[in-house]
Amino acid sequence: MSSPEHSQPPAARPLVQEHGVPFSAEWYAYLSSTLGETACRLLGAYTIPPEMRLSVVVPIYNERETLLEILERIRAVPIRKEILLVDDGSKDGTRELLTSLEPTADDDPNNQLKIILHDVNKGKGAAVRTGFLAATGDIVLIQDADLEYDPAEYPRLLRPIVEGKADVEYGRRLLGCQPHHALYWWHYMGNQFLTMASNCMSNLNLTDMETCYKVFRREVIAEIAPTLKQNRFGIEPELTGKVARRNLRIYEMSISYSGRTYEQGKKIGWRDGFQALWCILRYSIAD
Repeated sequence: MSSPEHSQPPAARPLVQEHGVPFSAEWYAYLSSTLGETACRLLGAYTIPPEMRLSVVVPIYNERETLLEILERIRAVPIRKEILLVDDGSKDGTRELLTSLEPTADDDPNNQLKIILHDVNKGKGAAVRTGFLAATGDIVLIQDADLEYDPAEYPRLLRPIVEGKADVEYGRRLLGCQPHHALYWWHYMGNQFLTMASNCMSNLNLTDMETCYKVFRREVIAEIAPTLKQNRFGIEPELTGKVARRNLRIYEMSISYSGRTYEQGKKIGWRDGFQALWCILRYSIAD
């Protein structure tokens, strides 16, 4: 009978230390030689160029309870990033929290932090526009400051753009193999109605026009950002209409979704639905 020490399984080897940072060329070479290229594609393993930088635009309004956790999750993604935190006139202590982060903004070269403060509350669309205009990365992504969307899914979202197949990527919440929190039937139906109306005007076949996760090549957002007009949630159909009219390559990727309740701070309401309808009509015609 073998001794106890011989019966113990070998210690797991640290993949990152021995075979490079995730999504690096060394890391992918090791995985593809071990698992094969077919398995790597199914697992979502690919190479992200080390010189590529992702701009993460985070519109913020009264998110003190979740801000530090979402920032930690964004930083943990193994991609070179600039993180643009745009506070839209918060009144719950979020601004003071952001100010306390400023001395450490340049501590991590892989996670450059930019903090932008609006003097008054203007709306999510205004915060997104401010972030877009300040972004300098090769790819630009919108991230809400709550915990509904998981930054760990960035590599999956970026892949069609990194591989040159897409100009724009939408994360779809309610279909596919990723889990989502089942909430508010009427909210779901409203989202489906607005998506259908948007598709009728744009001739796209999107499944989730209102998703937060919208990802753009830098050249796309550099052209569109100066034309953006909507200050509230009308930014979603406005972006979609302007992307559709430019005949860009648009992909969708299923994502997980942990929706929060209105008691937890959800802000969109039925008035925003009517505004979205007007925006769908307006921006399907012209900028």
